[in-house]
Parts: sequence; structure tokens; C-alpha cells
Amino acid sequence: MATLDPTLNFWGVLFESKQIIKAHSRHFLALTVIFLFPLSFSLIIYPTFQTTLSSQPKHIRILLSHPTQISNYSHQTLALPLIFTLYVSIFSLCAIGTITYSTYHGFYGRPVKLASAIKSLFYSFIPLAITTIFSQIVVFIICASFAVLVPQLAEILGFDVDYNSNYFLGFCVVVSVILLLLLVRLQVNWALACVIVVVESKWGFEPLRRSTYLMKGMRPVSLYLILFFGAVIGVSVWICSGSFSGSFSDVWKCLSFVLQTVLGSSIVAMFLLQNLASNTVLYMYCKALRGELAGAIAEEFAGEYVTLPFDDAKVPHVVFVAQA
Repeated sequence: MATLDPTLNFWGVLFESKQIIKAHSRHFLALTVIFLFPLSFSLIIYPTFQTTLSSQPKHIRILLSHPTQISNYSHQTLALPLIFTLYVSIFSLCAIGTITYSTYHGFYGRPVKLASAIKSLFYSFIPLAITTIFSQIVVFIICASFAVLVPQLAEILGFDVDYNSNYFLGFCVVVSVILLLLLVRLQVNWALACVIVVVESKWGFEPLRRSTYLMKGMRPVSLYLILFFGAVIGVSVWICSGSFSGSFSDVWKCLSFVLQTVLGSSIVAMFLLQNLASNTVLYMYCKALRGELAGAIAEEFAGEYVTLPFDDAKVPHVVFVAQA
């Protein structure tokens, strides 16, 4: 039976990822500025922009009197979410690819360079995009299946399929909770999929299957990471987002709005960096749990017990799996 280092837990993952980021602070700062800050800025400014547009009733009344303008406004309203989704997807995949690559090499104490991290996108960007699309297809099929099967299942169980019935609504709530739990379970199982794409050069359904295998025994840690970063990032975006109620001629209100947006974007970018680094460290811990890390470390450093080197004044750490 394997005896694992007691730091292979939620706090251990956070501490380890923080150590790696601290050891290569300038490198990760550069990646944050290039990829994560634009991403976090868009997450904050988009709800603000949407809220500000929706609070302009005069503009809407003018549009209602001009059919051509109504058509143009509808196209713009539809195009905006699509552009935002494409923008977020591109920067997210670039951030995942470069930060995962850097954290993985930083875990082994290898030197990490900005040029090498960005160059790695040539090999990981398309596989990351394909794997993400495949995972979303699976999620869509599951959600669509629930939507189609709910009325039929209600009839089988003897419920009156009346959409205004309280019993049917209660049944839908129960089914929705089950669907939510299933999607959370999938998210937990697939938490390492993107890391596997970058590190192991796999794509499609294979990283999803591989992630599910590696997550055995570490699912609670993955769940805690998802809940923690999801809550912190979500609350930060919610607090920093809002409509701009002042006039652009009001210098102080404009300055306050800009400072709030920049500060909020910096905070969200910091947590996004920690989240991506933590997923990579979790991948290494899962490999240790499955007995795959010892051989890799032995090949890397040719030692029985290996201290992974960091910069001066950094606390070294040991990752090992001892057979009882």
C-alpha cells in the first residue's frame, strides 16, 4: 500500500503552486500581463458594458421608430456575445497552454523562458481547442437528453405532464439538481484534461478518459479547487462589474471607474494564474498517487529521494511515494 506525503491535499496544492509562481515571478507576471489580464478585463468590462447598454431607454425608444436601425441593433446585439465568446476562448486557451507548460517545467526546477512558453502554443493550441469542443459536445448531449427525457420519465412515474402543475415543477427541480451534480462530477473528473493535452500531447476524448483515471482518490481536492476558485473569481467579477452611471465628462467618476476596473482585473488575473498553476500541480500529485511520478523524477534527477530545486531563499520540497 502506498504511503503518500501528507501535503497531497487542497492546501498542499495551493502552497506548491504558489511556490512555483514565486520562484519564477517575472516569467509568470509576463504571462499574466499578456494573456490573463486581457481575459480578466473582458470578464469584468463585458457585464458592465451590457448593463450600461440596457439602462439607456431613450436610445431604445429612438430605435423603435426606425425599422432599419432596429435590424442593425439586433445584429449588433447578437454579434457582441459571439465576439466576446471567441475572444475569451482564444485568450483562455493561450493562458492554459503557456501557464501549464511553465508550471510543469517549474515543478521539476527546470528553467522557464517566455519565448519557449509562447512557442509551445504552436503544439498545444489546436489540441486544446479540439478537446474543449469535444467536452462541450458531451455536456450538450447530456443536457439535451435530460430535456427530452424529463417529460417521458414524468409520464412513466405517473406524474401529470402539466407545465403549470406544482408537482411537475417540483419534479423538474429534482431532475435539474441531479443534472447539476452530474455536470459537477464531470468537471471534477475532467479537471486535468487540459494539463494532459499540454504535457502528454494527447487530444480529443483521450485526455478526458486519462483525467478521469488520474483523478481517482483526488476528486475531493479537485472539487475544493473548483469551488474555491469559482467562488473567489465569481465574487470578484460580480463586485467589480456594474453599470457606468456617470457622464464621460465627469473626470472623477471616469477615473474611479477605470481604477475599479483595472484593480478588479488584476485581482481576477491573479486568481486565474493560481488556478491554472494549481491544476498542473494537482496533475503531478495525481501521478504520484498512481505511482507514475517516481519514475519520471528518477529519470530527471537520478536520485531515490529528490529535492526539487528552486531559487535561493525558497523552501525546497520533496515529493515521494513510499511503498509500505
